[in-house]
Amino acid sequence: MQRKSKDYSDIINLPHPVSKKHPQMSLYDRAAQFSPFSALTGHEAAIAETGRLTEERTELDEDAKERLDEKLQYLLSRLQVCGSEGLPIRVTYFVPDEKKEGGAYQEYTGSLKRLDAYARALIFSDATEISLDAVYDIAEDTK
Repeated sequence: MQRKSKDYSDIINLPHPVSKKHPQMSLYDRAAQFSPFSALTGHEAAIAETGRLTEERTELDEDAKERLDEKLQYLLSRLQVCGSEGLPIRVTYFVPDEKKEGGAYQEYTGSLKRLDAYARALIFSDATEISLDAVYDIAEDTK
């Protein structure tokens, strides 16, 4: 048997059919039918979050805690001399990650106004507060 190729000559010049019941679809809607979609919504974000690195918090030993306390006492005595101007200091502290275990060490430089002993926080002139429990290192800023 031999196959006949259809040349569509019987319908090629007929007008395009238009439905009387259904309105014609816009080009935008027709294109949307063929646009790609993500079957795994959020999968790429989850992979990126898993791959994001965090640091583990270093626990200070007793000697380091004592040195930090001495630095803090020294800076507080200097703060009394500076008065309302504040004391320029640099603090390295740990910020826990909100989404996963660990976090990151950050450095903040600012003018220390006071130490809130009740809240255990360093209060700076721009209203920034850093918890004393998060402090890793502290030094007077000499810049």
